[in-house]
Amino acid sequence: MWAYDAVFYQIYPLGFCDAPQQNDGCTVNRIQKVLDWIPHIQKLGCDAVYFSPVFDSDAHGYDTRDYRKIDCRLGTNEDFAVVCKALHEAGIRVVLDGVFNHVGRGFWAFQDVLKNREHSPYRDWFHINFGGNSNYNDGLWYEGWEGHYELVRLNLRNPEVVSHLFSCISQWVEEFDIDGLRLDVAYLLDRDFLKQLRQFTQTLKPDFFLVGEVLGGDYNMTMNDEMCHSVTNYECYKGLYSSFNSLNMFEIVHSLLRQFGPEQWALYRGKHPLSFVDNHDVTRVASILQNPEHLPLIYALLFGMPGIPCIYYGSEWGATGKKEAGDPALRPSFEEPLWTPLTDWISHCAAAHKESDALRNGTFRSIVLQNKYCILERKSETDRVLIAINAGDAPVHIDFNAEAGRARDLITGEVHDFGGGTDLPLYYAALWQIF
Repeated sequence: MWAYDAVFYQIYPLGFCDAPQQNDGCTVNRIQKVLDWIPHIQKLGCDAVYFSPVFDSDAHGYDTRDYRKIDCRLGTNEDFAVVCKALHEAGIRVVLDGVFNHVGRGFWAFQDVLKNREHSPYRDWFHINFGGNSNYNDGLWYEGWEGHYELVRLNLRNPEVVSHLFSCISQWVEEFDIDGLRLDVAYLLDRDFLKQLRQFTQTLKPDFFLVGEVLGGDYNMTMNDEMCHSVTNYECYKGLYSSFNSLNMFEIVHSLLRQFGPEQWALYRGKHPLSFVDNHDVTRVASILQNPEHLPLIYALLFGMPGIPCIYYGSEWGATGKKEAGDPALRPSFEEPLWTPLTDWISHCAAAHKESDALRNGTFRSIVLQNKYCILERKSETDRVLIAINAGDAPVHIDFNAEAGRARDLITGEVHDFGGGTDLPLYYAALWQIF
């Protein structure tokens, strides 16, 4: 699967393009702003773009009105096709947000139900009780998403709903040549629907990629040979920033051992969850880390741990944004991309990930683990890399058996000699490839 070797770049298009927060009905070609960012995405080392919702919606994109039309605030289908073609020509894959659990109140089929009630041919597309009432005083009750009644839950057990969604996905492949889908709230999606989706998308493209949004629990319930290839690794997301803020590397390393360690009971060995330090739903990492010196270190660990690394637009140069300030604070528009020392560091981490088979596919184990520092190993048949992290504000000396004489840091290119022990400077990270 191509995605297992990829580095992802996430864009939230409505915010990225500075579109109005509510659908104003005006068609403006904003989406082609992405064209100006393609050289930046390439230089950063990303070769797949995951677009948050792009289809016609009431407001924020997850309240779909029409799966067949690009949101008018972003432009037309033709405008978006130009973007996808340019990305593909640049060697960048395209993954769209598949929002299939629910639609917006403006969705055409739900509007028909509101108008025609029991006589609507779409009444069974949703979970409707005509004897109840909604928060909107519709004279009927319907199931929303987790208490958000602007989001109307679809009945994915209805073959007509499934057929409609699959026909739309076929259209996206035909018009935009998409390479995969990120499935919104995959933890709520009907399991039979997920199985049908996997089978169907493989008929469109044998290597069509499905990554599910999953927050907790056993990821194997969704990430398996019948459903999604990958899921969002929220467990390690929390462990990453928390370990640095508390200067307790045990937290993230124990999570990684639980997921990928050498023991037989490790949950996800050989699998490739989507790894991230922030996204459109959470506080940006530059705002959540208490010590800015830890920013380069957390990205080195992101690219060193098992999984598919994903960078959220703007965070590569340290953009800030807090969730408590609302969605617009997390999903802003930037006039142009910036290139800073952090950006440069991340680009080298991405290059290291591309270069190293061990970082993409290798096993995982912990070699040295203390509160403020750790040394981890990724190993494949052809490659071995040690990930060294010192989050402390003082250098440390470590005597350990590296089972090697020398290595090259894939981030800086510097040669490291393991003779006489190893020194880790303060606020230090390295990806040592053994030679």
